[in-house]
Amino acid sequence: MKAVAKAIGEELIEIHRESYGHGAESVSVLVGEDAVVVFLDDIELAQNEKFLIEAGDGDAVIDYRTRYQRAIDARFTAAVERATGRRVTSFVSATKLSPNYAVEVFRLAPAEEVMQQ
Repeated sequence: MKAVAKAIGEELIEIHRESYGHGAESVSVLVGEDAVVVFLDDIELAQNEKFLIEAGDGDAVIDYRTRYQRAIDARFTAAVERATGRRVTSFVSATKLSPNYAVEVFRLAPAEEVMQQ
């Protein structure tokens, strides 16, 4: 499980860097029986995001990041499927600004489904 968690963490942080242009201070991955939860801690914010937050419009930053995560969810999902060998049935992403972090939750198909294929 440690190798799976490490592979997921490395790939998701790289996708995050490529897509946002910056990354996070650290990544934590919890691999459960039917789910994977990833915390991207101390996410780096772009200058325009910092400006919006300082102007009291942090909700715009959260809205943008939520929409963006939906647009790139296939890349995140594919990374988890490669590492676990299981199909992801759903994906949820949330961003918080105080402190700055993102959490990615992946529900996995039953392990038996893999054996039937």
